[in-house]
Amino acid sequence: MTGGERRGEDGSGGARERGQPGKPDQRAPAAPTSIAEVTPAWCTAALAPLIAPARVVSCTAHPIGTGQVAGTYRLHLAYDRPGAGPPTCVAKVPSSDKSSRVAAAVTRSYEIESGFYRDLAPSLPVSLPACHHSAFDPATGACAVLLEDLAPARPVDQLVGCDADQLGGAVTELARLHGAYWADPDVARLSWLPHTDRSSATGMAGLATASCRRFLRRYGDRLDPDVAELAERFPPDVAGYLLHRPGPRTVVHGDFRADNLMIRDGRVTVVDWQTVAHEPGVTDLAYLLGGSVRSEIRREVEGDMVRLYAEVLRGAGIAVDADACWADYRRYALGGLLMAIVASALVVRTERGDGMFVTMANRHGRHALDLDARALLPTRV
Repeated sequence: MTGGERRGEDGSGGARERGQPGKPDQRAPAAPTSIAEVTPAWCTAALAPLIAPARVVSCTAHPIGTGQVAGTYRLHLAYDRPGAGPPTCVAKVPSSDKSSRVAAAVTRSYEIESGFYRDLAPSLPVSLPACHHSAFDPATGACAVLLEDLAPARPVDQLVGCDADQLGGAVTELARLHGAYWADPDVARLSWLPHTDRSSATGMAGLATASCRRFLRRYGDRLDPDVAELAERFPPDVAGYLLHRPGPRTVVHGDFRADNLMIRDGRVTVVDWQTVAHEPGVTDLAYLLGGSVRSEIRREVEGDMVRLYAEVLRGAGIAVDADACWADYRRYALGGLLMAIVASALVVRTERGDGMFVTMANRHGRHALDLDARALLPTRV
C-alpha cells in the first residue's frame, strides 16, 4: 500500500494543524497522582477554558470500567453557576494498583494517551470523546485526561463480539483514523509517539518469551490445543514479526477492539487511546477482525471488511493495492495473540480480564491459523 478538526457530538468541527503540539495552558493544574487529588479546585482549573469564570464547588468520583491500566472514574460536578459546565465528565488518572502503574510506566501508556489527546485528537475525522484537559508529568508519572462523558452510549462487549453493523462502523472509523496521517512526515516526528525499531522489537521478544510461560500456566487448559501450541512456538519469531513491516506508517490505535468501542447515536465511537503508535495501518484492522468477532462470523465477513477498509482509504485519496492489503492482513494476524500473551502478564488480574484474555487468545490464534500467518514471517531478522 502507498500513499484539523475538533469533533462535537457528530464528529464535526475543526481547529489545529495536523501533528503540531498544543501550547500548554499556564493556568492548568498539576497532574494528579491519584483520584484523591481530583478535587473541586483541581476540576475548576482543569475546566477553566470551558467554564470560567464559574467554579466547581462539588466533585464526586465513581469508578467505571475495568481499570486494568489506568483508573477511570465518572465525575459528578456541581458549579457555583448552574449549567456552567458539563454535569459529568470521565477522568482517567494513575491506577491505584502498583502493578498497573508499573505496567503503564513500561508501556508509556499515560504519556501516550495524554499526547494523543493534546496533539492528534483535535485533527481527526473520527468519532471519539471530546477532551477537556490532558496532562502528564514525566518526573512522577502523574497524569490526567478529562473527557466528555459518552453516557448513555452503549459499550460493545469483547466477550460477545461485534455484530456485522458494528463491525462495519468500526472499520469505517479505523480507515478514517489511518487516512488522516497516512505516510505523514510530521506525525513521525512527534517524540512521544512510539514506533518499532530493533531495540523495541528485541525487548518485546524477551517480554513475550517471559510472559508466555506464565500465560500458558494460567490459561493453557482453557485454550484450543492448536492455539496453545502456536502461542508456545511464537515467541522466538516475535522480533522478526515486529521488524518486518512493509508499507507506509500512520497513526494506529494499537488496541482497536470491541471493549474500546461505544455506540452513540448509531455511530461507533472509539475510546482508550493509551496504545497509539506509528505503524502500518492494517495492524489495527487485523487486530479488530481477529479478536472482536466470533471466528465463524469473521470468516464470513473478513473479505468484505478488508475491501471496505480499502474503499474508505481510497475515498480519502490514498492509493491502496487490494492484494497487498490482504497480504498485510494475513501477516498481522499474529499481533492479537502477542497482545494477549504480553498484556495478560502486565495488568492486574481480574475474573473478567481472565475471560477476555482467553477469548482474545483463542480468537486471534484461530485467525492466525486460518490465514497461515506464520508462512509470512521472515526467515531471519
